[in-house]
Amino acid sequence: MNETVAPWGREIVVERAGGGVPYRLYEPRTRRVASLLDHAERWAGRTHVVQGDVRLDFGELQGVVRRKAAQLRQHGIGPGDRVALLGWNGPDWVVNVWAAWWLGAVPVLLNSWWSTREIEHAFELLRPRAVLADARLARKLPAGTATAPWSTPTTVDGPLPDHAEGDDENEAALILFTSGSTGFPKAVVLSHRSIISGLHALLAVTKRLPQDLGDAPTSVALHTAPLFHVGGVQTLVRSVVVGETLVFPEGRFDPEAAMDLIAAHGVTRWSAVPTMVGRLLDAQARRPVDLGSLRSLTLGAAPAHPTLYQRIRDELPSVRARIATGYGLTENGGQASAASGRDTRDRPGVCGIPLPTVEITFGERTAGGDGEVLIRAASQMLGYFGESNGPIDAEGWLHTGDLGHLDEDGYLWVTGRSKDLILRGGENIAPLAVERALVGVDGVLDAAVLGLPHPDLGEEVAAVVVVDEATADRPDLDDYVSGALRSVLASFAVPTRWRFQTQELPVLGSEKVDKHALAAELTAEEPSVADRATTAS
Repeated sequence: MNETVAPWGREIVVERAGGGVPYRLYEPRTRRVASLLDHAERWAGRTHVVQGDVRLDFGELQGVVRRKAAQLRQHGIGPGDRVALLGWNGPDWVVNVWAAWWLGAVPVLLNSWWSTREIEHAFELLRPRAVLADARLARKLPAGTATAPWSTPTTVDGPLPDHAEGDDENEAALILFTSGSTGFPKAVVLSHRSIISGLHALLAVTKRLPQDLGDAPTSVALHTAPLFHVGGVQTLVRSVVVGETLVFPEGRFDPEAAMDLIAAHGVTRWSAVPTMVGRLLDAQARRPVDLGSLRSLTLGAAPAHPTLYQRIRDELPSVRARIATGYGLTENGGQASAASGRDTRDRPGVCGIPLPTVEITFGERTAGGDGEVLIRAASQMLGYFGESNGPIDAEGWLHTGDLGHLDEDGYLWVTGRSKDLILRGGENIAPLAVERALVGVDGVLDAAVLGLPHPDLGEEVAAVVVVDEATADRPDLDDYVSGALRSVLASFAVPTRWRFQTQELPVLGSEKVDKHALAAELTAEEPSVADRATTAS
């Protein structure tokens, strides 16, 4: 082990931070994210990132990051500055985020699926000092946006910077986004403490603390989820500490390409949304490939049906019971509980045991005994950027909007969502944002957007749209409305199930739209009917 890297503690202490809130933290611990890069030296000789023909070795990682940091410094970036990143997974993305941390700057992770309007809103809110954009996405930037280079230079003038001084773990370290129930995505601010305490807890429960690794064989992880989500950040920082190779696909997720990558690179671990795993199993049935290197699989970001767990056990014998999952959200730093393979086998649908540094309690109970899940942990966010109010109360409890309970053995079960969000293939969608976009389309009078169960994506976006008589007669109505939405919404937020009608939406006594009634009607209909159910008054 690199002697300059201190051991990671096993003792949990209670410290007060953030207005006197008591948090459970490991001691001793690392306090700044950039310091995690010191672990890379230990794994010199191992490949860190693979994408196509491009390789990045652990031994060269810190040098490459310092060159990129020098380039950013030439663009005026320093401690505390916000640096926006817009790009797809790849070596440059990895280097760019580490370079920002190296300078003490705050990376702002933009969602690559966003529309130009959503990116523009993020810029208006955050006013980043610099914008780094992948050439494939530069067309989405608002007109006139000045950018710094995305790719890493081979040489730079002048000395390379050391990482920024500082030991305040409560300073902002990262800004990323989550859908709010009122429209535009919310900017979640995570501190150095948020990122590191969550990582420390996961390494402790999986027995992967750095001092315990010895000469552990190389773990090779296939990473198919976006790095701009909190799970991607967790994967990235973990990989540097434990010496893990990250294999990135090229382009959109393709199940056959993913199978070939597992076979070609000897992938041992894969974290994915259930949708991706189901598609890979289907592809494997059509064209079998040797996936025997794959030893563990982690499902996250969306609920997984029990039949998927059984398919994995039946069709991926090298994985069998090593199917893990957990529960968490962007606002709590990504993970609050963890379920092992044995847990998911013996307790289908369970979210696992709370992590050692996480406290969980519940709000007012429903008749069925469930209550809103409340979380308190050092990994949770500092707050939403630009908002004085948020879901964390004065005692530090994060109100998740999810319903659940702990069973007699201490396992967390999440049974529903009290928040009106749609979870489609790992992406959170705010119905109100889609509804507002719909009523902005000429000829649309009103709209209700809701999530319906989907066997592949978990949920799909459905819309019941009230249109005027002239618009109802359009033969291209579906294409007309969905085309208008694509200019203002991310592609995953555009509805895939439609009902167009000219009568008003059903309402409850409170004058709120009766979405439960609409969901029941749409669920009872065949998709071909629901896709186009235009009715007259």
